[in-house]
Amino acid sequence: MKYRIMLGILFTLLSRRRVCAAELAEKYNVSVRSIYRYAEEMCAAGVPIGFARGANGGIYISDAYKLPKGFLTQEEYARTLDALHAMLQTSDDPALRQAAEKLSAQSKSEKKDLGFSGYIFADGDTWTNERKFAEKLALLERSAEECEAVEIDYIDREGTPSHRVVLPHLLVYKHNFWYLYAFCRNRDAFRLFKVGRMRTIVCTGETFERMPFRREDIPLDFRRTAEIIEARFEIAPEALPFAEEWLGVENVRRERDTIIAEAVVPDDDRLVAQILSAGAGFRVLAPDSLRERVRAAAQNIALLYD
Repeated sequence: MKYRIMLGILFTLLSRRRVCAAELAEKYNVSVRSIYRYAEEMCAAGVPIGFARGANGGIYISDAYKLPKGFLTQEEYARTLDALHAMLQTSDDPALRQAAEKLSAQSKSEKKDLGFSGYIFADGDTWTNERKFAEKLALLERSAEECEAVEIDYIDREGTPSHRVVLPHLLVYKHNFWYLYAFCRNRDAFRLFKVGRMRTIVCTGETFERMPFRREDIPLDFRRTAEIIEARFEIAPEALPFAEEWLGVENVRRERDTIIAEAVVPDDDRLVAQILSAGAGFRVLAPDSLRERVRAAAQNIALLYD
């Protein structure tokens, strides 16, 4: 019973994107508290569901969310669509027609690579969520192009959640991460949002006029710490591609039989992890302080396996 209701809630949200909890409670003959509990369980399972209070509140789902790939086989999609089209012959129900269109679009989308969106190739920088990330990126790209306001549930770097209405203007790719440059109505100013921190994205249908901005208005150095260091590395042949990609081919050279890389890098909390990710083929020569930090981190990792 519980899981049937949860599945019903999911399909309702996929069709309407936002629904009142009281309406769902009446439909499934359970309490409003039960509806919220089921929705919270779905949220914990990874479905990007949000909750809004007030007259226009209720339960909503990110417009970037679709059914998981492989939810139905191509044969099951075909059979389901045949059944829906047969029903539409006798009853031109708008809800049924919308469901058929959504299932048809979902079926077609699983036959192509969703890593591509227009002129953008989306890499979610994770092992498992490339497809979901690509869909978020495609939605934001379209919203920026069509000047449509979106609502987002956002988690900042301190882990604080917030619900915002933003006006997308530009997608920014910086340091292997995607960001959205948008006017935030909550702050009444332009802000840069990390796409990976957007839990839900809901299209409002409201259009806006683009506001003028200059390139220098975009905080492109937002990830750089106040301190940078000049580092020198010895590179093993197997780590050469990593070094050239990270530090740039112009900063890598051969000195007799040794490959040396010298570059100015931001001295932040990601630096040691980046070096360790190259394994034994990447050795810090200078500065000494960085050598000690990498050595200490490597020893701490080794202790986990004693």
